[in-house]
Amino acid sequence: MRRVFSALVVTAALAAPMAATTSAIAAEPRAASHVVVVRVYDPYRHDYHRWDNREERAYRAYLAQHRRSYVVYRHQRLAERRAYWRWRHEREERLEYRRR
Repeated sequence: MRRVFSALVVTAALAAPMAATTSAIAAEPRAASHVVVVRVYDPYRHDYHRWDNREERAYRAYLAQHRRSYVVYRHQRLAERRAYWRWRHEREERLEYRRR
């Protein structure tokens, strides 16, 4: 009887921290901290761009305007990337000029 009681006490002592940890994790609110931010370096203008939904829409608009099929940006050839960034910066400048 004494061995069974000792085994139960040891088991309870070892299981208590694990139960508290899992309940604390379950109680945490799910934040958007798991979002991965991809930054793409533009070597021609020496700046970084966040590759988010906005940039993806601009990239797809560029491909549609130039009548090209969709290819993931990182799989594009360097010349195609350079052409995209040239177009992107010209487009930004045109949009800024219109806002004035």
